[in-house]
Amino acid sequence: MLGLVAAFEISLRLTPFPTALEVPPPASTEFLDREGRPLRTLLAEERRFARHCQLAEVSPHLVAATLSAEDKRFRSHCGVDVLAAGRALLSIARGPTSGASTITQQIVKLARPGPRTFARKLSEVWLALRVERSWSKDRILVEYLNRLDYGDLETGIAAASRYYFAKPASDLSAAEAAFLAGLPKAPSRLNPNVNFTGAQDRQRWVLRRMAADGRLDATALARAIEEPIKLASREREFAAPHFVDLLLGRRGLVTPRGGALRTTLDLELNRVAEQSLAANLRRLTDKHATSGAVVVIHNPSGDVLALAGSGDYFQAGAGQINGAWMVRSPGSALKPFTYLLALENGANPSTVVADVPTEFATPDGIYRPNNYNHRFHGPVSLRFALGNSLNVAAIRTLELAGGPEALQRTLRNLGITTLDHPADYYGLGLTLGNGEVRLLELANAFATLGRLGVYRPYRLLLRDAGTRAPGRRVFEAGAAFLIADMLADNSARAASFGLNSWLSFDFPVACKTGTSSDYRDNWTVGYTPEFTVAVWVGNPDGTPMRGITGVTGAAPVMHEIFEHLRGHFGTSWFEPPAPIASYRIDPLTGRLAPVDRPGAVTEKCLRPPESPQPADYDAAGRVRLPAVYGEWLASPQNHLGNLAVAGESSPELRVVQPEPGSIYYLDGDLPADSQSIALRAEARGEVRWSCASLAFMDSASGPRAQLREGQHTILARDAATGREAVTWITVKRW
Repeated sequence: MLGLVAAFEISLRLTPFPTALEVPPPASTEFLDREGRPLRTLLAEERRFARHCQLAEVSPHLVAATLSAEDKRFRSHCGVDVLAAGRALLSIARGPTSGASTITQQIVKLARPGPRTFARKLSEVWLALRVERSWSKDRILVEYLNRLDYGDLETGIAAASRYYFAKPASDLSAAEAAFLAGLPKAPSRLNPNVNFTGAQDRQRWVLRRMAADGRLDATALARAIEEPIKLASREREFAAPHFVDLLLGRRGLVTPRGGALRTTLDLELNRVAEQSLAANLRRLTDKHATSGAVVVIHNPSGDVLALAGSGDYFQAGAGQINGAWMVRSPGSALKPFTYLLALENGANPSTVVADVPTEFATPDGIYRPNNYNHRFHGPVSLRFALGNSLNVAAIRTLELAGGPEALQRTLRNLGITTLDHPADYYGLGLTLGNGEVRLLELANAFATLGRLGVYRPYRLLLRDAGTRAPGRRVFEAGAAFLIADMLADNSARAASFGLNSWLSFDFPVACKTGTSSDYRDNWTVGYTPEFTVAVWVGNPDGTPMRGITGVTGAAPVMHEIFEHLRGHFGTSWFEPPAPIASYRIDPLTGRLAPVDRPGAVTEKCLRPPESPQPADYDAAGRVRLPAVYGEWLASPQNHLGNLAVAGESSPELRVVQPEPGSIYYLDGDLPADSQSIALRAEARGEVRWSCASLAFMDSASGPRAQLREGQHTILARDAATGREAVTWITVKRW
């Protein structure tokens, strides 16, 4: 006898464990917001909704109901219920042996689906004994509950509880637990959304079994039978659809095993963004504005808190096009980065540039930009020029910033992935928005400004927190602070936008708008230290809107969302970093104002401005402006009256060498630092040379530029007249 027992045990232990039970069944991929609120659930294996849980996450009522319904002696048998099996054998002649399979046998059957033959049943009995030798009762029970079919595509008690009662399995009452425990008996026939009466009859049978097994007393039984069963809405979660779609487009994010993905999204904030965008688009119906997009980023972390890709995801034709990821022309929304580079290159917000009709020489010919209202303002500070989004002034500032190459390099360094042509393809128009960007990437570039020059990638999943690299400084903190100060200056932009536009707040917000050609795109971006809000309004097919700009099309949404953020989370402002200081400035020269000079303004600067020069003023106290202002001063647009006069006419600044478009070759046999070209120009005064990508050196014959491979824009500035000229070269390897 002992030999038979030993042989039995040895045979059982040598039996391979069911491979299908060694790995948990695939679960649905669940997208959750940052607080765990559901956004969307995907079908596991494209055929069912499945969710896993631990036994501690299941209501004791559900455990009791399941044991009474399926296997009341589960805790005491060894995998086979001998008493139940005996009753089943005695009733073979009367029909199927229902009730004979234990939970352990059923879990084997769930893992090994197939035809119900006698041999297969014997195999299930043997494997059930094998499972009991390896797993605890609690392990068997939770694996069983995670694999059960509860009808209507729901697999597992966690999925069923969420679907039928909109609550976790831990919160089920005795009545709800018995209702769910009864469904696996016949999940299709007892589907409560089709056969509620049948499901409820089965529930009451389970409740009576629980009472008979001592798992419910008489009072609890009566209360459970009387408790009304209220099924949750059959609508499945489908929130933040463009955000989830963006995640689904990322390769490798959704794995075959499924599971929950906690995202960075704030569902409530996303709903505010969606509602604000939809309401704004309804107001713009007569302007042929059919779509829009919103992105909200938490600047300290880079978390994307909200992303709405259209006014209505279910709108026929264009609703599912994600405007936050679409590539479009940003208009003037890129200008702040040009001005920031100029500040880093030595300019101040007080630096004056000429906003006058100008022809710029480019590789493609003469470029004649205009301001949006065809009005020119003469000598303007960088603060005024940025605030009023002046185009000619922006191009002059681009020259101070190092040219299109420097701007393109900076934008790429900020995560803008769409500017993939050479810099000369965009030319001077890059600062005016003739390239194309994505709203999400543009928002994250502005979030870098919100961190005072520290870049970090935007984040869509909270799980990425532990793998994030530290932020990377890309701008001087002082220069980034001044850009924020300039963009938050409502008075500085009043000439173009007025004092009561949608860019005006009762608290500081740095704002910039953009409008592409023919009113095809409206953009507005605003930021504080805590948040960046970016909005696009337009048509996915690129057709023009009717006469709306960034300040009238996109800005109302940005304004409304920032008011919500202020009210619910609070906002602050930046402390000026060293060495920011304030100076008394003559607004027409950009230099320090003489002590007795009227009309001076106070300006924050990154470095001390230039001292006043004797040639700045004539005997009558008028400002002597360079000759480039002559035609403007004589035009009806001159608003300075007798405050300024054009300086004497002087020869045009002309770059003699290198000529525009020259190509040079590096000789591989010579040291790199010995290969340079001479720089020569005709000018009234001393010529000052600058280039963002080449180093300069002095020689006995004059200044020289040290060559390196690539395309380079070189700026010459006449110190006597303030005039500037640009040339460009290409350097290749021989």
